[in-house]
Amino acid sequence: MAHPAFQPIDPAVSPRFSDLATFMRTRRHEIHDAVDIGLVGVPFDLGLNHRTGARHGPAGVREGSRIIRRVHPASGIKPFEICNVADLGDAPVNPMSKDISIDQIEKFFGDMHRASIRPIAVGGDHTIPLPILRAIAKDRPVGILHFDAHADTLDTLVGDKVNHATFMRRAYEEKLLDPKRVIQIGMRGSRFGDDDIQYGYDVGYTIVTMDEYEAMGRAEVIKLVDKVLGEGPVYISLDIDGLDPAFLPGTGVPEIGGITPRDAQVILRSLQGRDIVGADISEISPLHDPTGITCVTVANLMFEILCVMAHGIDIRRNR
Repeated sequence: MAHPAFQPIDPAVSPRFSDLATFMRTRRHEIHDAVDIGLVGVPFDLGLNHRTGARHGPAGVREGSRIIRRVHPASGIKPFEICNVADLGDAPVNPMSKDISIDQIEKFFGDMHRASIRPIAVGGDHTIPLPILRAIAKDRPVGILHFDAHADTLDTLVGDKVNHATFMRRAYEEKLLDPKRVIQIGMRGSRFGDDDIQYGYDVGYTIVTMDEYEAMGRAEVIKLVDKVLGEGPVYISLDIDGLDPAFLPGTGVPEIGGITPRDAQVILRSLQGRDIVGADISEISPLHDPTGITCVTVANLMFEILCVMAHGIDIRRNR
């Protein structure tokens, strides 16, 4: 049972537009072992090679998340009642140095890991899963559910080895993931070359391109997700360009013909009961979406992840 001090501001009592924005109106807190789940911003976009602006993602999602209430509409999960959930602020970054920033991000999430806090990170570009995984998966590899329009398995991008297009290759090389327990969903769009996606097949990732997704249908994809992830710890990495930009235009590399937010919701809900050890939602660039719907949608997907993560913690706590 969550401690009363961690209860978020009640939207039925206090207007959603009032007070300073935090993720889902949770309490701000320092890294401490009293926290079960830490909601963290990672305002980093030095790993991009196209439209910048993802450094503003955490601030945008904090604002967008004012709309989130307290109870999941389908499962009835009440994450704030079963876990201590807090906004831990932003991981430190150095806007003049990608390498220093990556080290700072890894240290921040390492401090969280040592305090047994499970992270849900909001980026920031899709470089950020690598330092997060270095912090939380160095003791044992994890399974990964990866939503993305791109495989992110390039060896280099413009001569650089650590950026938003390489994390799924570096994570394999560093033994941070179990390739037999990796599933990538939503791959589509034009490619640099034939090797853009081939690396994942070669090392054993399960890849569901968008064409395959449509042919299979959501229910069959969910069965495949369940089979591939199997037992053991799971990390979720959701690059929002995996979803259709008609719904989430605020992203750096929009690719038409993607997954709908509804399908993403249902896939995430299928993870109920699993041991979700961490997650990120990345590539959120509010400056490219004046309507604000991108940040509202991300906040809702963040709530979906929070609910399955909290439920998994509660199950294991009460065994």
